[in-house]
Amino acid sequence: MKPLKPISRVLIAIAALLMISAYFVPLWQILMWAPQYPEGLEMDIWINNITGDVKIISALNHYIGMKHIEVKMFPEFTYMIYIVGFLVAFGLITALINKRFILWVFVVLLTATGIAALVDFWLWGYDYGHNLDPTAAIIVPGMSYQPPLIGTKQLLNFTAFSGPDIGGWIFVGSAVLVIGVLVFEIYKSIKEA
Repeated sequence: MKPLKPISRVLIAIAALLMISAYFVPLWQILMWAPQYPEGLEMDIWINNITGDVKIISALNHYIGMKHIEVKMFPEFTYMIYIVGFLVAFGLITALINKRFILWVFVVLLTATGIAALVDFWLWGYDYGHNLDPTAAIIVPGMSYQPPLIGTKQLLNFTAFSGPDIGGWIFVGSAVLVIGVLVFEIYKSIKEA
């Protein structure tokens, strides 16, 4: 197993340490605008909490049969802190062990975690937007209200946006940096062969 270049080890450690930001800044955001809310409504998703205009959004959504948004509806909040901690630790161990194989494992872990997070969020959004209360005050036959996974979507008179917040972008940047280090290592290996 080939050792990593010294610069690669430093960049991997930096990428891992950047992920600590997930404990201090929101990871995801959902924004909504409508004629009656031109200033917009915001919901920020943190590693273990939801903040912003959650009560207003939840009350509005309840009229069309959606569940009230509460922290306890997200079991992920109980273990996300450990997943992020594991990724940070694995990144630092990758830099310390100094083997390309471990770097490959780290890239796979980061990619799998990102995909799993998006799938989990999509599944939650699907359930939240499709399993509606049949006794809701407002019922539009055939209408579902699944929020967008990433991007913008029109839901009745609301325009909803969903995407990474500052912590999410830091995570994406860390993953891109680690993947870039792997590409650099492969390139250097081919060039030196």
